[in-house]
Amino acid sequence: QVPLVESGGGLVQAGGSLRLSCAASERTFSYYYVGWFRQAPGKEREFVATINRSGSSTSYADSVKGRFTISRDNTKNTAYLQMNSLKPEDTAVYYCATKNLHAPDTRSVGSYDYWGQGTQVTVSS
Repeated sequence: QVPLVESGGGLVQAGGSLRLSCAASERTFSYYYVGWFRQAPGKEREFVATINRSGSSTSYADSVKGRFTISRDNTKNTAYLQMNSLKPEDTAVYYCATKNLHAPDTRSVGSYDYWGQGTQVTVSS
């Protein structure tokens, strides 16, 4: 089990930036892919970005590509999501999660076992 805690959410104007953090309390954090997902009111949870164990490979949803950057620092057991050029449609609760070691699909909600409590991001127009 890898307990995760997100932070860094808040209210920002369109065009602004936020940096989310995902802190794990377990040293085994580096064993896992980390994903960021988001869920807007009335919508399903959706994939945002994922990063492999070493941080050498990343993948993004088309809606955030070029604006968001996922990264990790395994020495700090922490992953990050830098969000730039934010839009009102980015408003959602953002969650980080660690992927099941045996799940092949890095973009599927169902591939991720352990989730944080979420952090609210609100982008005003």
